[in-house]
Amino acid sequence: MDSSAHISDLADFIVASPTSYHAVAESARRLEAAGFSRREETASWDAAAGRFFVEREGAIIAWVQPADAVATTPFRILGSHTDSPSFKLKPKPTIGAHGWLQAGVEVYGGPLLNSWLDRELELAGRLVTLDGTVHLVRTGPFLRIPQLAVHLDRGVNDGLVLDRQRHLQPVYGVGELSQADVLAHLASIAGIDAAEIAGYDILVADTQEPRRFGLDGTLFAAGRMDNLTSVHAGLTAVIAGAEAAAESTEHITVFAAFDHEELGSASTSGASGPFLDDVLTRIGVALGAGASERLQAYAGSWCLSADAGHAIHPNYPERHDPANRPVAGGGPLLKINANQRYATDALGAALWARCCAAAGVPSQDFVSNNTVPCGSTIGPLTATRLGIRTVDVGTPLLSMHSARELCHIDDPAALSEAVRAFFAGA
Repeated sequence: MDSSAHISDLADFIVASPTSYHAVAESARRLEAAGFSRREETASWDAAAGRFFVEREGAIIAWVQPADAVATTPFRILGSHTDSPSFKLKPKPTIGAHGWLQAGVEVYGGPLLNSWLDRELELAGRLVTLDGTVHLVRTGPFLRIPQLAVHLDRGVNDGLVLDRQRHLQPVYGVGELSQADVLAHLASIAGIDAAEIAGYDILVADTQEPRRFGLDGTLFAAGRMDNLTSVHAGLTAVIAGAEAAAESTEHITVFAAFDHEELGSASTSGASGPFLDDVLTRIGVALGAGASERLQAYAGSWCLSADAGHAIHPNYPERHDPANRPVAGGGPLLKINANQRYATDALGAALWARCCAAAGVPSQDFVSNNTVPCGSTIGPLTATRLGIRTVDVGTPLLSMHSARELCHIDDPAALSEAVRAFFAGA
């Protein structure tokens, strides 16, 4: 396992992926370079063997279909998500007061708000013109959410309270609003006229590049590791194992990265939507599957739901379970919850143990402190929607949902190796 090479490639992937739309574009670029062919949802699909992928807005699914696949061939699926907590540009986004130019934003998901203050931020996402053409765009460093000086709030260090409407609108300049329109700036970067913009999905992203630091460079800080670590792990695993997967007689390998997990996944491109079921159904139908064969295939299938998890925090150990305390560098997590906020059960735990043993990587159990509400993932959604056995796993982080999260360099590489073993049929 080459942790250094993996973390360097993960850093490149994060830099290329300020939004879910960019993450899909970068994933598609890498898949095409590895010999995967693009399929369109509006076209018919045949039963040909090979490597394929399909996009749906901020989501992407890739698969390797072996030549001997039949209607009842099960699937091995890695599920992840492309979006991260942030801020999203509102309609009529050019605002300001007292000579300052500001961008009107609303909170996207559940970011750790104070971590976004006093950082150089960018706008990134997609512009859609009247003819329906999509233009990906990013500004580079452009915005900043300025914090009030301590001299003007002497009690700030005793408890910072941020009003989401009044305190989180970033500045991007000074002057007259009519002369510095946000959309006009984005349009100029995209090479189009602002009058052509008919719709947009523009988010805020931190511009500080990922960086290794600490003793021997073993720590890694970056934005959007929740959940680009898992997207990257699945993407690298499906590419690295594509040749072997094409020769498999056991299953069809599937990499899925959904959008809108931070909002609850309820969208056409989210895990609660039909995207995965649509793709698996179309693969099965092309292979001659009827309703019974489709259910047979699902009954033999497995899904790894890969998301971020919590390493024990040295300054807040009381927030963690006293007996189960995952450490940074101790390997990826098996995520467990008695109330099925995670989908792991005993059979799934055994599968994950086999995958980690085959990959030669350690694993750690994560369970919440009983007094701290447990989050959830796409795992229970996939299990509920499709009836596919699902296991929740992930990379241990500190500062989850911060503008800049933290992990040990060994853990993302170990996750990717375990996913490769899962795809190989461990």
